[in-house]
Amino acid sequence: MKETVELSQREQLRARVLMLLAEGVCTPTEAAELLGLSLRQVRRLRRGFVERGPAALAHGNRGRPPAHTLPEMLRTEVVRLAATVYRGYNHTHLHELLAEEHGLRLSRRSLARILTAAGHHSPRKRRPRRYRTRRERMPQAGMLLQVDGSQHDWLEGRGPRLVLLGAVDDATGDVPYAVFREHEDAHGYLLLPA
Repeated sequence: MKETVELSQREQLRARVLMLLAEGVCTPTEAAELLGLSLRQVRRLRRGFVERGPAALAHGNRGRPPAHTLPEMLRTEVVRLAATVYRGYNHTHLHELLAEEHGLRLSRRSLARILTAAGHHSPRKRRPRRYRTRRERMPQAGMLLQVDGSQHDWLEGRGPRLVLLGAVDDATGDVPYAVFREHEDAHGYLLLPA
């Protein structure tokens, strides 16, 4: 009895291209280009395809549980504690308590995934962001000038570090006044024309 192999779409495409390669319809270089692989990878796939058929294209770990899967005993213990002893605790607090009190070390995200799958959602949600409206710009140029200083190496190491004091018109975004100073101080702001 022949073994049944399930292939993904990508693996099926690889099988078709390798069959074309075996029939001599395309060259290994063309096959590599079609599959988006290196010539070396195409040769490796071709060798496996010839030896074992389409099963060589399926991933070797298919059907096996991942190596880093948490043990089922740990999962059931976490769900039991969350449902009884720590009922009503949010996931972050529960994560800290499980590590401190019970020595159960797992990531907060894994804990949340386990509890959510078991139907235990975190009781506390984050607060929604407060909506803040932006202030409308002034309707006419010159009504409001906003001033600020910017410390930067304006001379790119060819001189001292300077502060650029500037005024920005709120209505238009233009910069009508700016002056370089050694320090950001009130005297510099008073030098900006009114």
